[in-house]
Amino acid sequence: MAAALEGLAPDLERNDLERRLPALPPSLAFSLGGALAEIDAEVGADAGGWLAAPPSAWLLPAGEAMLDGLERGLDGAAGPPTFKWKVAAAADGLERRLLERLLEHLPPHGRLRLDANGGWDRTTAAAWAERLGQEPRLQWLEQPLAPGDQEGLEALALGIPVALDESLRQWPELRRRWTGWQVRRPSQDGDPRPLLAQLGRGVPRLMVSTGFETGIGARWTAHLAALQWRGPTPVAPGLASDWTPAGPLFDPDPERVWAAAA
Repeated sequence: MAAALEGLAPDLERNDLERRLPALPPSLAFSLGGALAEIDAEVGADAGGWLAAPPSAWLLPAGEAMLDGLERGLDGAAGPPTFKWKVAAAADGLERRLLERLLEHLPPHGRLRLDANGGWDRTTAAAWAERLGQEPRLQWLEQPLAPGDQEGLEALALGIPVALDESLRQWPELRRRWTGWQVRRPSQDGDPRPLLAQLGRGVPRLMVSTGFETGIGARWTAHLAALQWRGPTPVAPGLASDWTPAGPLFDPDPERVWAAAA
């Protein structure tokens, strides 16, 4: 990051900066692209203000702690709840039993996402897909196989909704080719303007998720999530509200964030 910053001279022309953005570290490209978008009035006060995010999905802890998290989520839900559960973190037999208990308690209008973080093999993923293939409350299996197993992911997606996450960062070209769900983390993707343009055009199946960014980045995440919610395939964003630290670094006011970082 320091080397990339040193390579950006103070008198760098806008065209040169735009040309270099794709090769910069994603977090730096996100910051610079976001600043350029605000300068160009694509977002921010001159574009009508920052949009507030819709209600987020509830992030459930892995393992048996999931059940307590589910109970808290159901008690705190103001509308139809969406839950994301981290799997492939405990013994598969235990998680399969916990899944049955989760489905017993999930209301008919609830929605469920299972995130394996690439931790299943094909046999395990196929077993879960067989169990959930006719489950109407399932939204998708998130990154069920390793990012390198694109053939397996594509085959699995023929029978059940599959959302790519880590694959999109390892192979960015999949953002153009994958027609299933995509978990997009703006602060980790790089320049946010392409995603802003996609959501503005109504590109479907792009779910916006947090990368646990500062308040400056969180404004972008919320704004893009609101645009996704207005699009053709609205779903709850993944903002992990209960997991985000408190403090001035996470304040939506940029001045407070900069002061806290100084």
